[in-house]
Amino acid sequence: MRINLKTPFAEKDTVKALGARWDATQKLWYIVDVTDLTPFLRWIPTGEASKVATPALLVTPTHNDVPHCGCDVLPWEDCAHTAKP
Repeated sequence: MRINLKTPFAEKDTVKALGARWDATQKLWYIVDVTDLTPFLRWIPTGEASKVATPALLVTPTHNDVPHCGCDVLPWEDCAHTAKP
């Protein structure tokens, strides 16, 4: 599926390096059949991303939705409060 990108001129080299293609007729950058949209999210116009068949690609996974307890561990590590029995 093709997704047109809204890319400022100053960022054209960045999207090109990520694999975007230039449409000279419409004068815009676009991507086709990209499995991971994460690198392109900043340039995908609102509404275009919702057309993607797998919206799960647009969600950044989190370690959990539990607030940090204050233990001296990294957020993705288990502590005495979050360890599973």
